[in-house]
Amino acid sequence: MSKGNINVSVENIFPLIKKFLYSDHEIFLRELISNGTDATTKLKHLISIGEAKTELGDAKIEISINKDAKTITIKDQGLGMTADEVEKYINQIAFSGAEEFLDKYKDDKNETGVIGHFGLGFYSAFMVADKVELITKSFKDEPAAHWTCDGSPEFTLEAHDKADRGTEIILHVAEDSLEFLEESKIGGLLNKYNRFNQVPIKFGTKKVNDPDFTPQTTTDEEGKETTEPHKQIDVDNIINNTNPAWTKAPADLNDEDYTNFYRELYPTQFEESLFHIHLNVDYPFNLTGILFFPKLSQNLDMQKDKIQLYQNQVFVTDNVEGIVPDFLQMLKGVIDSPDIPLNVSRSGLQADGAVKKISGYITKKVADKLSSLFKKDRADFETKWNDIKVIIEYGMLSEDKFFDKAKKFALYPTVANSYFTFDELIEKTKDTQTDKDGNHIILYAANKDAQHSYIQEATAKGYEVLLLDSPIVSHLMQKLETSGDAKVQFTRVDADHIDNLIKKDDTVISKLSDEEKEKLKPVIEGAVNNKTYTVQLEAMDSAASPFLITVPEFMRRMKEMQASGGGGGMMGMGNFPDMYNLVVNANHALTSKILVEVDATKKSNLAQQAIDLALLSKNLLKGEKLSAFLKRSVELID
Repeated sequence: MSKGNINVSVENIFPLIKKFLYSDHEIFLRELISNGTDATTKLKHLISIGEAKTELGDAKIEISINKDAKTITIKDQGLGMTADEVEKYINQIAFSGAEEFLDKYKDDKNETGVIGHFGLGFYSAFMVADKVELITKSFKDEPAAHWTCDGSPEFTLEAHDKADRGTEIILHVAEDSLEFLEESKIGGLLNKYNRFNQVPIKFGTKKVNDPDFTPQTTTDEEGKETTEPHKQIDVDNIINNTNPAWTKAPADLNDEDYTNFYRELYPTQFEESLFHIHLNVDYPFNLTGILFFPKLSQNLDMQKDKIQLYQNQVFVTDNVEGIVPDFLQMLKGVIDSPDIPLNVSRSGLQADGAVKKISGYITKKVADKLSSLFKKDRADFETKWNDIKVIIEYGMLSEDKFFDKAKKFALYPTVANSYFTFDELIEKTKDTQTDKDGNHIILYAANKDAQHSYIQEATAKGYEVLLLDSPIVSHLMQKLETSGDAKVQFTRVDADHIDNLIKKDDTVISKLSDEEKEKLKPVIEGAVNNKTYTVQLEAMDSAASPFLITVPEFMRRMKEMQASGGGGGMMGMGNFPDMYNLVVNANHALTSKILVEVDATKKSNLAQQAIDLALLSKNLLKGEKLSAFLKRSVELID
């Protein structure tokens, strides 16, 4: 038996880096800037604790392109490295500069967060370069070092005359990566990954008005005034905001600050957000961020602008699956956490217990914010309901803990524009809308215009009718029906005639005998001539509609659930043909008229006309049948 040390060498790590770790070439810039940021924040910390006898100065990271030389240079003014440190951190990848630094200063309460470190991150440079130079001078009083490597295991390390502190990384761009020599390409990457970097990033210069220059105004002989152009000067083009809103305490921000940050994040978004949620937790994990509730359309399509995940102000991804619950991925904003477990290239999330805790915290924070808004200003909350209801309903379906909290502030609007919580709704309707069997019936409509006549009949009896029109409401209703002790049933107003929807003890007596009903039914069935419709003769109020088209609640709801995902498909309901009930009011004068009509043609025409009127009210009369109806209507008028 023998023992030895595992040595991770450049020779065997290169292919791994190129093929597996950094499959996305563009992240090289993020990694190298992260190294520069790390070097700068480390130096700042060492200065603060007295271990670095130097001044930080106007430390920044500078990105420059030389098209003629085909180079990209990333320069920082951080702590730099000695030749020994280059040997240690660059040539021996087994060591981690960041890990060693953290270990050394782990007991210091002011220890700064570290983004990246020399090692694997540095070697991402070879994704776009066939030669890399590193020129570095430590803050310590030691000579500068110059390291060069062409992507092979061989390298050179020699002294250099660099006089200023910090590190320069020079990438000699490979022929297959010349696109990265374009300013627009690099500018796009900087905007994507580093626009909120902790350390200022200079990318070229820009012209601005000279603040020390005052344009002179002259007057000619005719009295015409002319003001000379403002003097322009070149200044550093700093591309990033080093102190974005989410890094500040909520107490230091006002509504305008949040609005401005929303515009900064989404400059092409013209509508303002409805409200924001500021995340700020340091135990049992570190997480900051700001989430915005945008105005949503009435569908579940994911929005173009997604939540952005950052790690110490460096953009990682906008795929926050696992970190943010599904129902909240329709929000916008930023989440920043150094504790999110990412793979070595920061391109994917690793399974970890912290992820579940973070997701749970975000869910709780959102629920608490919504509850607070509801309690603080209910009227304002009601005005925003239609814009946020899809998110809340989705959350109630997918997260049980959120469901329990949301039941207290989720709203159920009526067709009369009143808003109730679920408990308020139950209390409001328990006496009037409980049927003879003890079932508490909650009536609702999906479309005020399409179901207008049904709504009228329900409200005429003093019933409350909800307006529930979101795409997942069928799923939510089923959960509400089974979540409590009360025998609550949701029923759409057009599922049956109103007396059948909420059956009371006082039954309506039919004017037609059973014999007359048997005589009339085949006349109606003959006029319908469609197996999709089932004819039902019912004793109803004589003032109610003569003919009604209804869809059984169970059948319609299962089909809707299947269409929006799940539910009915498991039982095959999604494949069922449409089924309708044609309810004939046995007590209406028109029904009696059809029954007693002697002329067979007139009898058929009357029945057909009544049926077509019912179909028309449900938007089911189309094509040839609609044309026939219009022609028949004119003839009946004549």
